[in-house]
Amino acid sequence: MSAPPVLVFDLDGTLVDTAPDLFTALNVVLADAGHAPVEAEIARTMVGRGARMMITRAFAARGAAIEGAALDRANERFLAVYEGCIADGSRAFPGVEPALDRFAAAGYRLAVCTNKYERLSKLLLEALGLSGRFAAIAGQETFGVCKPHPDHILKTVAAAGGDPATAIMVGDSVTDVDAARAAGVPVVGVTFGYTDVPMQALSPDVAIDHFDALWDAVAGLGRR
Repeated sequence: MSAPPVLVFDLDGTLVDTAPDLFTALNVVLADAGHAPVEAEIARTMVGRGARMMITRAFAARGAAIEGAALDRANERFLAVYEGCIADGSRAFPGVEPALDRFAAAGYRLAVCTNKYERLSKLLLEALGLSGRFAAIAGQETFGVCKPHPDHILKTVAAAGGDPATAIMVGDSVTDVDAARAAGVPVVGVTFGYTDVPMQALSPDVAIDHFDALWDAVAGLGRR
């Protein structure tokens, strides 16, 4: 029997609006170093490449550099604070749950491929009642590579029991688009996520403004 088709989703900015809780933790780290908070609209563009990169970019926005042991300490502080507030303000984007249910009922396998740590990803999805919908949840450390490396997607598809030839990536940033391109997987870009470049400018195979449009977008990719 052929493998079922797999939809691979990014997490932050794609499935879940995690910004409120990420910013809580990020601004604690900045305050520890004597820096003012980063404005929400600026901070939203810093999400997607993992906590260390977000911290580095936030310090740069305050005219400061952070690296080495200082970055290690800031990262540990960030993760500790974030774990304590991981689902305080985070919520699935509108239409996520009906869309996931529709694809699951149609025989799709669903998976998460994120540059967030796997443990925190599972903790968040469990807190939101979403974890049971996914055949695989892969974080930045799961396979030893992370997006935009193509193996992050390809190994996630394999872990979900699928075939890359029938897989589709859904994401919100250049990291997702680049990873999908490198993996040879079509990509649906959501326009409501965290990116400093408009999704349409990244040239995904198709862009959607709401999860209600995902079914038709995937169907169109299948026909193509």
